[in-house]
Amino acid sequence: MNALERMQETLKQEIKQAVIRADLASEEVVPEVLLEVPREKAHGDLATNIAMQLTRIAKKNPRQIAEEIVAGLDRKKANIREIEVAGPGFINFFIDRSYLTQVLPELTKASSDYGRSDTGKGEKVLVEFVSANPTGSLHLGHARGAAIGDVLCNVMEAAGFDVTREYYINDAGNQIHNMTLSLEARYREALNMEADFPEDGYRGQDIIDMAKMLAEEKGDELIHLDKEERYAILRQYGLEHLLNKIKEDLADYRVRFDSWFSESSLHESGSVEKAVEELTRLGQTYEKDGALWLQSSEYGDDKDRVLVKQDGSYTYITPDIAYHRDKYNRGFDRIVNIFGADHHGYVPRMKAAMTALGFDPKKMTFLITQMVKLYQGGQLVKMSKRTGKAITLVDLMEEVGVDATRYIFASRGPDSHLDFDMDLAVSQSNENPVFYVQYAHARINSVFRQAGERGIPVQIDEESLDALTEEQEYDLLQKLGEFPGEVAVAAEQMAPNRIARYLFDLATLFHSYYNASRVIQEDERLTRARLSLLLGTGQVLKNGLNMIGVNAPEQM
Repeated sequence: MNALERMQETLKQEIKQAVIRADLASEEVVPEVLLEVPREKAHGDLATNIAMQLTRIAKKNPRQIAEEIVAGLDRKKANIREIEVAGPGFINFFIDRSYLTQVLPELTKASSDYGRSDTGKGEKVLVEFVSANPTGSLHLGHARGAAIGDVLCNVMEAAGFDVTREYYINDAGNQIHNMTLSLEARYREALNMEADFPEDGYRGQDIIDMAKMLAEEKGDELIHLDKEERYAILRQYGLEHLLNKIKEDLADYRVRFDSWFSESSLHESGSVEKAVEELTRLGQTYEKDGALWLQSSEYGDDKDRVLVKQDGSYTYITPDIAYHRDKYNRGFDRIVNIFGADHHGYVPRMKAAMTALGFDPKKMTFLITQMVKLYQGGQLVKMSKRTGKAITLVDLMEEVGVDATRYIFASRGPDSHLDFDMDLAVSQSNENPVFYVQYAHARINSVFRQAGERGIPVQIDEESLDALTEEQEYDLLQKLGEFPGEVAVAAEQMAPNRIARYLFDLATLFHSYYNASRVIQEDERLTRARLSLLLGTGQVLKNGLNMIGVNAPEQM
């Protein structure tokens, strides 16, 4: 708990004690004291509506209650400079902000750990994201989901959650079958043999390149094998190479996974069959028209779903049910799924299936990422200049860079549509949010270099901190003090975009302060104090950018 959090906790306790001292409520029934920051500074630094909450208990007018609370407050203990009762009974507090300088020594001591907390108390969380079919390159939707998923994991880990990052490999469906047939056709073509290309095959360059590589490695060796053996080798070869390419692209994008979970493993272990058997044992299935159905409409789905078709094969939802059953059985406290915009209908049927299996659906959260539109030169971009094909994650990293791509995707909530301006993303202007935040960090380091050239030590100087008395300095200090709480809220609400917004707001406060105030000046004490303030600001900018997976440059 830092100085800002301690002040707020002390104020809450003082308000509670004032309520008890005024005999407005006993300790057992005093409502939780809530503090909020008023929208306008004229209304104070903090405000509470506790008087309105106490109306029924105290059986008095809320304004009268507010005045009795104010009369019983220990202002010095709670750093209160001034109090006013406003409107029907809001209590507005004007705080003596000089205490905020205490944030800097605590921040500097914590260093790269500042912002971390035990909010999550080690709660086990599984986050599944990306999970693209290993049949081609990652596209824009995957790029957005990868950034949101990775940043969410970073934020939740910082807030004390025990996070596992998982990629579900769809390696057991028709997509892999069609990929294998496509690879065989291209392999034959690479050997100058005639080949029938499958109607639903994959025509991407990656399959052609892979087939040529296979022909160079194996020659016509596979042609002489029997059909089943050749199919198995081609399937494994294609799957490994395509999956390795996805792993390489994600690594370049600074996204890592703890677990790569194979759909095939569910079939091989009998997990899919066991899931169906368990649903049947629980009386959640029925037979109709030669198929086996799940009574999912009983649990919020818009209709019942087929699990096993007439021919005995599983529908696509059945292994997914087995997969989510496996997630629950692994003992996670929370299960988070980050899916693309085409998965809205997936949510109620999966929650219904888990409920039917006896699991708590509230443990499972779905974040659905909306569509991304790319613009360049004011025009909608659909095709890559390099390949003439749809824009991929690799294209975006090459055109815009990893920093800008990750920051822009992380700066918006997954449920909002995103217009991605490629020109803005590469511009060195204040309108470009990632440049604006990174430039704040670079500016701070330029001041440190100037200080070093003048022989001024760049270090926290606690004895000089009371020289920080300007409102802009207090605003910066307060923002720095809010960082741990912001991380905790972003984790609890699964809203990683809050961190990007926080960093932008912090950068805005810094740039405004930098433009208005000289850091290095004749007053040595004030210089040391302001360098200390910049040390704290730079550390928080760096910590926040690290959570987003973006570099914090020292020069730009």
